[in-house]
Amino acid sequence: MTAPATNREPLRPGSPPRPACRSCGAAPLAAVLSLGTTPLANALRADNDRAAPEATFPLDLAVCPHCALVQITAEVPPDDLFRDYVYFSSFSETMLRHAAELAMSVTRAENLGPESLVVEAASNDGYLLKNYAAAGVRVLGIEPARNVARVAIERHAVPTRTEFFGHEYAARLVSEGVRADVFHAHNVLAHVPDLNGFVAGIRALLKPTGVAVIEAPYVKDMLDHCEFDTIYHEHLCYFSLTALDRCFRRHGLAVRDVARVPIHGGTLRLFAAPAESVTAPSRPVADLLAEEAAWGVGTLAPYQAFAGRVAEIKRGLRALLGDLKASGKRIAAYGASAKGSTLLNFCGIGSETLDFVVDRSTVKQGKYTPGTRLKIHAPDKLLEEMPEYTLLLTWNFADEILRQQAEYQRRGGRFILPVPLPRVA
Repeated sequence: MTAPATNREPLRPGSPPRPACRSCGAAPLAAVLSLGTTPLANALRADNDRAAPEATFPLDLAVCPHCALVQITAEVPPDDLFRDYVYFSSFSETMLRHAAELAMSVTRAENLGPESLVVEAASNDGYLLKNYAAAGVRVLGIEPARNVARVAIERHAVPTRTEFFGHEYAARLVSEGVRADVFHAHNVLAHVPDLNGFVAGIRALLKPTGVAVIEAPYVKDMLDHCEFDTIYHEHLCYFSLTALDRCFRRHGLAVRDVARVPIHGGTLRLFAAPAESVTAPSRPVADLLAEEAAWGVGTLAPYQAFAGRVAEIKRGLRALLGDLKASGKRIAAYGASAKGSTLLNFCGIGSETLDFVVDRSTVKQGKYTPGTRLKIHAPDKLLEEMPEYTLLLTWNFADEILRQQAEYQRRGGRFILPVPLPRVA
């Protein structure tokens, strides 16, 4: 996720397409789906920058037949994506509630106290760690985005280092005497180019009795609900338990428990620990591994079926919006999100169809969406303009947004949900 080009150096070219798997190194990868060549999903444009050319990169999905890891084939330098970030977790009530409940649960389960240390990689604005700190547990955030880390430190008093986490940085922390009782990694494992280095870093930083709590969008939910818009250049990998289990085992970690949680359209929550401390995986781990083998996690068929459904959504959504515009209806969009950028650019939906975009994040308001260059306004714009329809790009927070927009709906406004099939809510 990048700042407007006027505030930073030009984007560097991405790496050539990967010939081998990011996890196990096997080759070749099997192609699954191409979403075309798109701009970076969070490269919002400033007003004085909106007409400037945008860097674009191939967005192609593949699967490793050897270890079952689903991944994109292009790679954008992390500094271009994460040093100046526009996503702040605290703007979502759903995320805040999710974080508070998780911190309470882990504190109890692991008997954490004042001598314990909880470390989080990609800790964002401290939305999770502040809950541990409030309970008297020591915390340390590791967040590469300087602007976001500043908020964690200044607003939430969460000690935060502006670094990329990996094996090298974990070794530096260990040399300083830092070892974690609990290590959190939420919606970050998919973002790291050096997957093996990140997992090795977890193993190095954990105490012998420590546990890593990891959340990542679940590839089966992406397939089942056709959540193709979760594919963008920040998300290098799309995980099954099978792929994660194989990667973790190579680095001395074992998945001791797993759960599926609904956040972000379907997420895996893993509890991993040093392998020598895990005598046997839990029943949920064994069951989910067997379930994945049954639906063909390491075969091409489920991914090819997914690609076919993506093409159907594109046709259906364009037809629905086209019919509404032809009948004189006004259409806005809610959510200047990364997934929204993928959807709009892949489907070819821009200012010819949408009048404007609204988003609750004050960081995004006043800027323009990448590729489509639609101006982003505060949500109040919906009541001011009363477009008949609003395309809900942040469908993963649908319940929260529909609740917040009750007045818009009371006045006759209707929302369009794009996945798993385009429909009017």
